[in-house]
Amino acid sequence: MSADKQQINFTIVPDDDSDAPRTYANFCAIAHTPFDVTLTFCEVMPLSQKDVEDAKSDRVVRAPVRAKIVLPMQFVPNLITTLQEHVRALGDAPPATTSGPGKGPVH
Repeated sequence: MSADKQQINFTIVPDDDSDAPRTYANFCAIAHTPFDVTLTFCEVMPLSQKDVEDAKSDRVVRAPVRAKIVLPMQFVPNLITTLQEHVRALGDAPPATTSGPGKGPVH
């Protein structure tokens, strides 16, 4: 590395102008390898009578997968810390008066 190279620190934030859709999920299955963690987000709906009948034999209900996110293992500790901070902040915050997701970045 040459002496004239400079290190630049920056913050990455989501591009709020993107038209990426929000995807609802109310269940998350987690799997891992030594290299990464996979979060599989599903939407679990109220069970129909057919769902109940189908689940009687093997006791499994299949939920539609809405997204699969694969994270490198080195990212996971920071994600856990950030989620804990957000949960703690939610507990300390007054009840929300507006709807919609927060606008702050997730680190």
